[in-house]
Amino acid sequence: MNYQRLFHPLSLVLPTLLYAASCSPRLYEPRIDVPNDYIHAPLSPQSASSADSLPPGDSLCWWHLLNDSELNHLIATALAYNRDLQSAASRVLQAQAQRAVTRAQFLPSVGLGVEAGANYTSETRIVQNYAIEPALTWELSLFGALRHASRAAQAQILASEWAYRGVQLSLTAEVATTYYTLLQYEGDLAIARRSYDLRRQSAALIDSMFHYGMSDGVALEQARSLVYSAAADIPQYRRAVEQTRLTLGTLLGLTPEAADTLCRNSRLQPDRLPEELPAGLPAELLTRRPDLMQAYYTMEAAAHEVGIARAARFPSISLTGRGGVISQTLQGLTSGDPWGWSALGSLTQPLFAFGNLRRKEQIARENYLQSAKSYEQSVIEALAEVEKTLTAVNTYRQQARRSTQLVEANQRIARMTQALYLSGLSDYLDVIDAERSLYTSQMEWINLAAERYMAWIALCKALGGGW
Repeated sequence: MNYQRLFHPLSLVLPTLLYAASCSPRLYEPRIDVPNDYIHAPLSPQSASSADSLPPGDSLCWWHLLNDSELNHLIATALAYNRDLQSAASRVLQAQAQRAVTRAQFLPSVGLGVEAGANYTSETRIVQNYAIEPALTWELSLFGALRHASRAAQAQILASEWAYRGVQLSLTAEVATTYYTLLQYEGDLAIARRSYDLRRQSAALIDSMFHYGMSDGVALEQARSLVYSAAADIPQYRRAVEQTRLTLGTLLGLTPEAADTLCRNSRLQPDRLPEELPAGLPAELLTRRPDLMQAYYTMEAAAHEVGIARAARFPSISLTGRGGVISQTLQGLTSGDPWGWSALGSLTQPLFAFGNLRRKEQIARENYLQSAKSYEQSVIEALAEVEKTLTAVNTYRQQARRSTQLVEANQRIARMTQALYLSGLSDYLDVIDAERSLYTSQMEWINLAAERYMAWIALCKALGGGW
């Protein structure tokens, strides 16, 4: 038989398959149109940042810029005890272990076989067989399966690490937001209690004037109505304070009993916010925001899954080697020449599977396309989120300034109308209107102060938590 003629077609086909398999599949490239600057950025990217005041290596601890030791303690507790964050950290370790499992699938495996048996025949009676044979099996990766599997596993590790950072960023932002929400309700409760005390004193004065005929019954009932209104608000804000405190304790991983002591002596300080926070360049979001980086590495892993599915359509080569001691007696395993070995190499080429392998590659391609489109959408949403938070920070600052002026004006009006009423130059209805306006403006002021903190926190989160 002409063996050269027999193997001639294979010598042409195999290099072609190797060349085809070595070519990475052509995939859709994400199209991202990132602007040069933010529309509502208050400062240029070259401006000095408030983060420059942070210690080296501490730029991700954005909450330190607020100069609030209570908030620092709360976030440190949350980072240490929050179960969701611990679960995200476990997923990182799981992804690292999975990479080792993936690589091990393409490395040689060694096993040990021990056999003992006996056969009975009429001629030879009983024939014993004993063997101790280590075996080595190795499936060679010649078409990129190992490379793509390793890179896909590495991308999954990076995706899980960025997911962990995303959970960490969301947790710190949520703790800070809940903290300032609690201080907001504490401020509302303090205003309601202070207003209640002042209105009760005013009602006592009107009652005394009514007793001596210096005021009528309508004014007395109106004064009592203001007292009842402030008294009704106190339980409402107490409920909000206690419920928010329990929510904060949940974020910190504390039991309700332990959470009951949180922030008992803290008060909202509107003047602790940094004056400016540069947004930087929009392109920096692509490498700074955890959700975008997670989406990017998820997309990269999906791309390598396409390579794995493509490599499955090409031949697989397996090598198997066995060797050890073989004998028909136990004593023979250690005497004479019991050694023996065997080796086997096989090449398997999928020929016809009813389109199964091709469809699997198509599925992997579509999965990659979905990941790429999801990444593009995430970038668009991230840019929009930064613009929204920049707008909120700028407008809340202006609104808070006007709110302060409104509170001061209403305080002057309340004092003047009270004096005019006591002098008999004004009706008590004017006092009521002035008191209600002052009460409403004070509530709006404390709420705007908290909203400014929350807008600033949202901006830090939208920018990725660091600079």
